[in-house]
Amino acid sequence: MSAPGLEWSILAPALAAGALVLSTHVPLGRQVLQRGIIFIDLAIAQFAALGVIVAALMGWDNSPLATQAAAASAALAGALTMTWTERRWPWIQEAIIGAAFVTAASLSLLLLAGNPQAGEHLQDILAGQILWISWPDLLPALLLYMPLLGLWFGFGERLGRIGFYLLFAAAVTVSVQLVGIYLVFASLILPALATRGLKSAYLVGAAGYASGLLASGGLDLPAGPAIVCALALCALLCALLLRPHADVTGDG
Repeated sequence: MSAPGLEWSILAPALAAGALVLSTHVPLGRQVLQRGIIFIDLAIAQFAALGVIVAALMGWDNSPLATQAAAASAALAGALTMTWTERRWPWIQEAIIGAAFVTAASLSLLLLAGNPQAGEHLQDILAGQILWISWPDLLPALLLYMPLLGLWFGFGERLGRIGFYLLFAAAVTVSVQLVGIYLVFASLILPALATRGLKSAYLVGAAGYASGLLASGGLDLPAGPAIVCALALCALLCALLLRPHADVTGDG
């Protein structure tokens, strides 16, 4: 998209989608870092994407409810599996998460191997199509994220291990369909890496989405990767400004 085509009618829903994703992913990302399970978001997002692929292969593309059910079922199955493995083998949980991600990703590729639109499906799943989001597309995310935020800020640690994983899976199920796996990971991890403050993490995320969308329109770049790079730059700048002398290997 060129700069003249960057109309508010396109930019506003995309920014709103970013705000919705950040609303849940910033606090969840902080918890992910605290638990030391950095790649859980990639694994659960890939499970949700696998569910979307299965729904498409079953011919459910035109049924949003069926697609959501398939994505949610796959993500929840992944979350329950991660809960069980963390309880049984906590010392290798990160390795298990990585193995689950690469297995789900490989299975997705195998399922799409004979599909003539495989490249388009993969592009949508990985990088998303945030500039094509319309206002009605945001309603399912809004309806889901509101109770999730209420549960998170109302109960937090009291949700326990399984509560965290299930809440995480529910949030990622919707976000991966809105913005793609790359932006799901970036929205969870980069603001949380940049700062320990919740408000400042939200600001980093908002600045990344806004500047990435503007760069995408002005330079005619893919929106998803542009936002990821913008988030990384904003996170780096924030970290340097807030903790310019911190040792990256220490508590800072």
